[in-house]
Amino acid sequence: MSLRHLFFSLIIGVIFFLSDSIYAQGDTENFTAMTSKLTRPPYLKPGDTVAIVAPSGILKSREGEIQKAISLLKSWGLNAKIGQHVFNKADHFAGTDDERCEDFQNAMDDTTVSAIWCARGGYGTVRILDQLDYTKFRKHPKWVIGYSDITALHNQLHNEGFESLHALMCVSLAEDKNDIQETVGSFKSAIFGNPENYVLKGSSYNKTGMANGMLVGGNLTMLHTMLGSETSINTNGKILFIEEIGEYKYHIDRMLQSLKRAGYFDNLMGLIVGDMSKLRKNTTLWGTSIEQLILDALSEYNFPIAFNMPAGHEKDNRALIMGRIIDLKVEETKSSIIFKL
Repeated sequence: MSLRHLFFSLIIGVIFFLSDSIYAQGDTENFTAMTSKLTRPPYLKPGDTVAIVAPSGILKSREGEIQKAISLLKSWGLNAKIGQHVFNKADHFAGTDDERCEDFQNAMDDTTVSAIWCARGGYGTVRILDQLDYTKFRKHPKWVIGYSDITALHNQLHNEGFESLHALMCVSLAEDKNDIQETVGSFKSAIFGNPENYVLKGSSYNKTGMANGMLVGGNLTMLHTMLGSETSINTNGKILFIEEIGEYKYHIDRMLQSLKRAGYFDNLMGLIVGDMSKLRKNTTLWGTSIEQLILDALSEYNFPIAFNMPAGHEKDNRALIMGRIIDLKVEETKSSIIFKL
């Protein structure tokens, strides 16, 4: 090799070294930014106002549940403000995309509103995500509350840098209040600044261990839907919560495989599995429990996995603060979730 060629080889090597170093530094900075604390909206206090909006499915004959929601808020000393288009009908949705977006945007921008409570889930939130403007919300952040389809908003809020509340929605109040005392109680505790810690029932499927990280996630289908978009969340160094309803086991496996191939679990610290409700039966049976399906899909990872989190599409749907740092301890006989204040 000539001296000239040797010189150029050395120069190229130095360039690659510096590029790798800069890239690694950028990765570290991004990782740190994604795992730092998010902005916490002010907790509610008596006299505050909660906006009720419907960003997703139609509220056909659900006026009674909305009235129950208003009464519940009033019993806590809170005021309610109902979105202009909440009871509108546009095929599958509670109004057109523009109408649902208008209600949500107005609630985001209204400085007299301290929380936004989603009336129901279903489907439709993803259709308004890209129209939302967070300019005024950043100056006056507020709690956004809901689950299921509202996972899309939890993801977007996370990427915007805000905590949010995975908790019951207005239509949940169709149930006898005595049957959902724990659900309602955990919701009230969370929005008033006293989030409950949880001790979960043990499971022989639990993958034991301890983890610390920011809680993210929600409905599995919605997490899967967000892949490849700006609303997909970076799970590096975080603890993921998942729940689902009305799916075939093979479809749940398909979604987990897709998330895995996208690197969703590569740097995850832990997994919390909520309710897997009303699973459908395929003509070709899967052959294992849903718990074993999840363990098998994630068998190459070492993070702890806790089953039996009472959150999702069941009556017992405890509140979870998304974006909050938690301590997770998983044992076979029990698991514990502690929210860091």
